[in-house]
Amino acid sequence: MIFHHIGLPTHEPQPNETYVPETKVWVTDPADHPYRVEFLRFEEDSPVRGPLRDMPHVAYRVEDIHQVLTGEEVILEPFVPMPGLTVAFIKKHGAVIEYMQFREGATEFAHLRSAASEES
Repeated sequence: MIFHHIGLPTHEPQPNETYVPETKVWVTDPADHPYRVEFLRFEEDSPVRGPLRDMPHVAYRVEDIHQVLTGEEVILEPFVPMPGLTVAFIKKHGAVIEYMQFREGATEFAHLRSAASEES
């Protein structure tokens, strides 16, 4: 596992937010923040409830998301927020943890956007 970012819920719109339709949440790119902070702003009718919506989280890049989920308390099953990225959330030791599996060596959201632009 390699540290990727810290996610903080907010009610305030942030610059350069991206909308994730599957979870009805606006997110910022942690690579744009000097301390690798991602802000998450949930729509009222977001299907995300509980600790993921109410607590900060720590995110890690992983090679095999399904392997790291084995035996864990999964609070949000794996899903694809953007092409080339699969994420899932667990709760462990009272904390929310995000696991992120990037496609083909990508390590940042910008890498995925660049690959999509090249494919177009």
